Amino acid sequence: MKTYFDKKQAMTELQSRYKKADELLRDDAKMEPFLEKLEKRMKWVPFIRQELKMIPILISMVRSYWKKDYTRVPRRTMLAIVSALIYFLSPVDVIPDWIPILGQLDDALVVAACWKLVNKDVEDYRRWQKERRHQVVEQ
Repeated sequence: MKTYFDKKQAMTELQSRYKKADELLRDDAKMEPFLEKLEKRMKWVPFIRQELKMIPILISMVRSYWKKDYTRVPRRTMLAIVSALIYFLSPVDVIPDWIPILGQLDDALVVAACWKLVNKDVEDYRRWQKERRHQVVEQ
């Protein structure tokens, strides 16, 4: 079992899931169950690193994109996000999740690599969410 995992490997793992992410983004029947599994998994992660605290906003962004509420985002951004979420959800990855702390470290590195790629788009999404909430309050 490999116990060393670096940023370059995190990016490779992220990119290796783009095809699966694209298939998932095109399959309405699988998207909601996927997002629900992610939300359940977040409740059971024993050690939440700072990088993993970003996952709820990523889930929200995917759900808004999938429901076509928010589509002002490049497809490559959605591929990166869904790829990172696929990696996070997988119990069998470079460092198995059942290994305390180390099992979440590789997940955190993949999510951090994704965040580096999509940070501006996520900030745009957060502004959109804030504007949308503000509009609802005004009505």
